[in-house]
Amino acid sequence: MKAVMYGGGNIGRGFIGLLFSQSGYDVTFIDVAEPVVDALNREKRYPVRYVSTDKKEDIFVEPVSAVNGNDAELAAQTIADADIMATAVGVRILKFIAPNIAAGIRMRMQKGGKPLDIIICENLIDADKLLDSLIREHLTEEEQRWFEKNIGLVEASIGRMVPVQIEEMKDGNLLRVCVERYGFLPVDKSAFKGPIPKIKNMVPYTPFGFYIERKLYIHNMGHAVCAYLGGYLGKEYIYQAIDDSDIQYIVENAMLESARAAARQYGADLEQLLLHVQDLLARFTNEALQDTCGRVGADPARKLSRRDRLIGASMLCVEQGICPAYIFLGAAGAVYRYLEEQKEEQSMEQAAKVLKELSELDETAGEAAKILEFYGMFCRRASVKEMKQRAQKMEAEYLGDII
Repeated sequence: MKAVMYGGGNIGRGFIGLLFSQSGYDVTFIDVAEPVVDALNREKRYPVRYVSTDKKEDIFVEPVSAVNGNDAELAAQTIADADIMATAVGVRILKFIAPNIAAGIRMRMQKGGKPLDIIICENLIDADKLLDSLIREHLTEEEQRWFEKNIGLVEASIGRMVPVQIEEMKDGNLLRVCVERYGFLPVDKSAFKGPIPKIKNMVPYTPFGFYIERKLYIHNMGHAVCAYLGGYLGKEYIYQAIDDSDIQYIVENAMLESARAAARQYGADLEQLLLHVQDLLARFTNEALQDTCGRVGADPARKLSRRDRLIGASMLCVEQGICPAYIFLGAAGAVYRYLEEQKEEQSMEQAAKVLKELSELDETAGEAAKILEFYGMFCRRASVKEMKQRAQKMEAEYLGDII
């Protein structure tokens, strides 16, 4: 059986390629990083290192091969012959790989090939719709009809944390990827066009919106809040930030807000979501991952967009009658970092402009006003303890209004 992993980076090698291999597939990576492509073809295997604060363990993924994505003909042929495929290239790169995928689909159609399911491992709500539109641009009407019937675009929720691989982690091997042990792969059960393959730790589920929002609005949101507060206190690493008792309290309560909202939205088991929050808090303490507040909090503009982790989680809470005080606090930290990175003046006027342009929140809206209140605390260099206490009071005021 042949699996194609489009993207030979941290998630491609450190998670999905590994699961494909453990499920009995020969794995071919498509990537444009020539040193990685050459090394995979030369070694025919690569090491994945499970790391925790107190130990590490290497396992090898084999057999593997690689194709340079700049070789459009060979990339298309590889896709045409695949039994299963996945992408993990980053949202902004999807438009660049769409032509090769379309060419592979065209070649597959011409060969009379069977249906192909593509697991989309990109951190974005509606990633399937985006990739669908990008692929269609390169197909004729006849090819689009075949595409609709035979190609499944399957959203996935990537929960494994795989940080930027520093030289120390590579430990002398360009291909080594250090990862945490968490390895479940929820996917959209309803999106498969062929028989659902048996892939280790894959969890087909419907309605899949639950898992997408669980990942984005609990895991990613909590991670981001931790990063912005950690950066505010001058912490370099996530494990250092979560070690601060006030930050941990805020992060935990922000995730609990989203967990309660998700349980109401989807009728999900709240107890299981609360256990998930506790598991995440423990995973954030993994010192061996060396995950930085800078990396986790990167691209605050995207994280502040209407449907992304901070504002999207806030709006879900509001819709479900839950006050997202701690998420508002985290969003304020993102605004503060965004203006800092843009070298803009830290002022209420600029912050309100950011919320309007990036988050689609008018400054007269109640949500914007609460975020701006916390933002003002960042500007006057309030302590994180003060911010925590204000969030506690805001939540109590909300509950008082409800009662």
